[in-house]
Amino acid sequence: MQSTLSEQPPVLTEAMLRRLDRPGPRYTSYPTADRFVEAFGAHEYEQALRQRGCGAVVGGAPALSLYIHIPFCESVCYYCACNKVITRHHERAAEYLDVLRHEVKLHTDILGTHQPVSQLHLGGGTPTFLSDDELTSLMGGLKDSFKIAPGAEISIEVDPRTATAQRLEHLHRLGFNRLSFGVQDFDPEVQKAVHRIQSYESVRDLMLASRAIGYESINVDLIYGLPRQTPTSFARTIAQVGELRPDRIALYAYAHLPSRFKPQRRIVADQLPSPDDRVQMLGGGISGFIAQGYTYIGMDHFALPGDSLAAAKRQGRLHRNFQGYSTQPDCDLIGLGVSAIGRMGATYSQNAKTLPEYYDAVRQGQFPIVRGLSVTRDDLVRRAVIMALMCQGRVEFESIEVAHLIRMREYFRTELEDLVELQGMGLVEVEPAAIEVTPAGWYFVRAIAMVFDAHLRKDQVRERFSRII
Repeated sequence: MQSTLSEQPPVLTEAMLRRLDRPGPRYTSYPTADRFVEAFGAHEYEQALRQRGCGAVVGGAPALSLYIHIPFCESVCYYCACNKVITRHHERAAEYLDVLRHEVKLHTDILGTHQPVSQLHLGGGTPTFLSDDELTSLMGGLKDSFKIAPGAEISIEVDPRTATAQRLEHLHRLGFNRLSFGVQDFDPEVQKAVHRIQSYESVRDLMLASRAIGYESINVDLIYGLPRQTPTSFARTIAQVGELRPDRIALYAYAHLPSRFKPQRRIVADQLPSPDDRVQMLGGGISGFIAQGYTYIGMDHFALPGDSLAAAKRQGRLHRNFQGYSTQPDCDLIGLGVSAIGRMGATYSQNAKTLPEYYDAVRQGQFPIVRGLSVTRDDLVRRAVIMALMCQGRVEFESIEVAHLIRMREYFRTELEDLVELQGMGLVEVEPAAIEVTPAGWYFVRAIAMVFDAHLRKDQVRERFSRII
């Protein structure tokens, strides 16, 4: 789908909001991580890893993606739902990195040290919690253990409060070519409400330094729906981000789930914006960034026309993984570190979520996998449909039928019937041989994808997810 979305956001009626503003997955995978089971553990993961090691893949093993989770943060952001350890004791990182090296060795003992890597990402937490020497040691170990491909995307999440131009220069020397700055909002009152104070000027200076250093792509993360946000205040943040001109922008909806995430209990619920204000912020974000010349990638991502993500969207090469939209094709993902999620062959897996459990498993020479899933044939069919909707905004029946040996209208009879209501709302068009998301439908593409989620149909308990708007 090649919509420019240059028009103003569509009028969203109260009835439409009641129907669509409900919890739902973000579909960085299918099945989603909440479907992982404890019956899948270290043994099952090792089997999947050995299959890759033996080359049990048609056409040989493709390049790997690596995700390394660094959980430490110096202070807590009240909105955060990430797995993190709040501490000012930087010496704690030394033990973590030592165990992380052992986890890497568990993989190379099976795969060898020749596995190509086309994508590497440090997330958290706060990866820049690590010292320069620690980052040097970590990256050196990874380069010794894997074969980093020429032109690989090597990215790191940066907290502007813990970074300097000198640190960015060091990261670039280590091979990082992409940065992601966590901004969330520039309004001082909003920053106070979520306990994350950082000035526009400090972020501006870091971005200017990043440009001068030579980073290939710079991303900025924003969140709408935070306490004390208003459509007017968020419009100012949108304008300020536009002045910074990042290559990519991720615009996420805040998910207020205090029963699951303890830091969110410090947020005053009465200060959260209304559903109508959230819709205005989302619409203002989309129309604002489009007016600034950004390409709307889909759901929560924007990119400048010259960025590789925008090129992938134009050329129909867009993909989606646990980090969101990506130019990288589907590939095996090794997740390293506490709580990290991976994908190996037709399996998904997740590491232990606490440091003691993670340390104990690795020190015993075991993969720290505590849950996961082996994907079924039905999962593969539905994953193909959901990812086509999320990435291209269009599902061609013939391509799904040929790849999976099904008849779309028979296999998805119930789902196609359920799309009739969304089609009547102007969100999707069901053609004789395709499904296409409309420009208005991109606001609710998660709701469209949910129609094809068999697991969600069986289990209507959705409070575990963020709301669509």
